[in-house]
Amino acid sequence: MMINGLSPLTDLERDALGELANLAMARAALSLRQMVHAEVLLSVPAVEIMSPAAAADIVSRPENPSLVAIRQDFSGPFAGRALLIFHETTSLELVRIVVGRQLSIEDIVDLEDEALAETGNIILNSWVSTLANLLKQKLSMSLPMVVRHNRGQIFDSADAQNAAILFLHIRFDTRQHEISGYVALMMDIPSIDELRKVIAHFVASVSRPPA
Repeated sequence: MMINGLSPLTDLERDALGELANLAMARAALSLRQMVHAEVLLSVPAVEIMSPAAAADIVSRPENPSLVAIRQDFSGPFAGRALLIFHETTSLELVRIVVGRQLSIEDIVDLEDEALAETGNIILNSWVSTLANLLKQKLSMSLPMVVRHNRGQIFDSADAQNAAILFLHIRFDTRQHEISGYVALMMDIPSIDELRKVIAHFVASVSRPPA
C-alpha cells in the first residue's frame, strides 16, 4: 500500500534498517547500563514505514490515552523529527528505573522530565548517530525536549500530510522490568526518498564481493 506516495519497505530495506537499528540499540543499552548500574537490553522487533495516522493508531491505548515523548529534531542529507514515545504510566516506571530507587509520586514528578530527557537523548542519539556513521552521512540533532500529547496530537506538524514515519517498536528490559516503547523518525517524503537511496548504497557496498 502506498503511504503518501511512498511504497512500503522492501524486505532488503527492512532487513538493513533492522540491522542498523539493533546496532544502535546495543550502543544505547551500553550507555544506559552505565547510567542505571544494571543490565539493560534494548531490542527492535520490527521496522516499518507508515503514515502518521497509522503510527498514532499503534501507539494509542483506550485505557491510557496520554503519551509522553522525548523529541529531538535532526538535519542533514535527510531531516526530520525523532521521537521516543511511551505511555504515561510506562514513563513513570522508566523514571523509577533510571533514578534507581523507590520514590514517591511527588518525587517522580519532580525528576520525571530530567530522567526522560536523559534517557531519550541516549536512545535517539544512538539511533540517529549510528545510522549517520554507518551510512557515512552527517546529521546534527537538537537538544531533547519532553512533550505530552494525546494520541491524536503526537505526530501533529505543519507538514504531517506530506510526511511518513520510520517506525520502530522497541523493548527496554532490565532484570526486574520490561517496558515497551516506540521510536518514530518523522520525515518529509524527499527525506524518506533520500534515506532509501543511502540505504540502497549501503546494502550494495556491504554485499559487493571483495576485489
